[in-house]
Amino acid sequence: MALAAGAETQVGKLVIRNIGLMLSGRLEEPILDADTIVAEGGRITAIGRAADCDTGNARVSIDARGCAAMPGLIDNHVHTVFGDWTPRQNQLGWIESCLNGGVTGMISAGEVHLPGRPRDPAGAKALAIVARKSFGDIMPNGVRVLAGAVIPERGLTDADFAEMAANGVRLMGEIGLGSVTGAEEARAMVACARRHGLSTVTHVGGPSVPGSSYIGAEVVLAADADVCSHINGGPTALDQDQVRRICETTARAIEIIHNGNPRVALFAMNLMRELGKEAQLTIGTDAPAGSGVQPLGMLRTIALLASVGGAPPERVICWATGNVARVRGLDTGILAPGRPADIVLCDRPQGSAGATLLEALAAGDLPGIGMVLTDGVIRVRRSRNTPPAERVPEMLH
Repeated sequence: MALAAGAETQVGKLVIRNIGLMLSGRLEEPILDADTIVAEGGRITAIGRAADCDTGNARVSIDARGCAAMPGLIDNHVHTVFGDWTPRQNQLGWIESCLNGGVTGMISAGEVHLPGRPRDPAGAKALAIVARKSFGDIMPNGVRVLAGAVIPERGLTDADFAEMAANGVRLMGEIGLGSVTGAEEARAMVACARRHGLSTVTHVGGPSVPGSSYIGAEVVLAADADVCSHINGGPTALDQDQVRRICETTARAIEIIHNGNPRVALFAMNLMRELGKEAQLTIGTDAPAGSGVQPLGMLRTIALLASVGGAPPERVICWATGNVARVRGLDTGILAPGRPADIVLCDRPQGSAGATLLEALAAGDLPGIGMVLTDGVIRVRRSRNTPPAERVPEMLH
């Protein structure tokens, strides 16, 4: 995503040294043989060993002190409304709080919690446009929020999607949140949205809020949306036969969320790995929700899948970063030259049974976050939400 007008960017060179573990966000090579990141103008210019990188004349220099570096997490499923406020829990500052949990990007699945949400085509279209324009591409606190996901309502036309696309709308919200619930109408609406370049998702499972609908495997597969949202239910999951059918059949992304059924999350993860479909796995929270806002929801889901599920934690991190970016057409989520410098510096939490960050995650512990940057700008020093990290980065100048 491009920066919104007036967004803060790092002027001059940023150098991060003494990184103990470099997690790329790419399944092809999740761990890099590197200890240094160089960025300029908000984008990474080099990753490698210090001796092989041009680290001179840095405007900002950070000593990672052996911490791990990973891409900022991208929450593939949120329900923003306007600004850093959620009417679902009447809570202020929830996005900034998630930043303290390592989340540097969020993708709306529909502004469904707006009080008095319009349910007619004109209102649905207007809400998507104003939400997209009100957020822009980056929040003032540094979190990139891709908002404005039109909720699928009967009566939306090709001309409506053309108008929304012309006004910057890039997302269609969940099939099942609005009046579009049938297999054929879902397929037609997804196809229409896709023609105009919108990324599409479909609800999977039981109703989530009053007015939403049960969406089973038949509708999910007929719709063929880009993302099968919350395969483990949002919050109520389908039976395992339907989950298996979706996972085995679809060539689209499968999303595992925090605010869903943990047993089915593990079932779907193991099945997708057995099927050789790991590249289709993505992670989100589905927050804010009735269960609240979980600033550490992304980290908790990663820890669940890595510990109870037994998946290598460096690969699970890819599902929450690079996989989401690829599915959603973003240039974030990967540590590589040319990519935005959205970086989380973290370490094993103090007192963990795991001797390293990856061992701590495999043991079910959450990492301690020592610093979060977006566009090469330090947004968070020591996280107020995670447990204290064993080692904390130091800004040298």
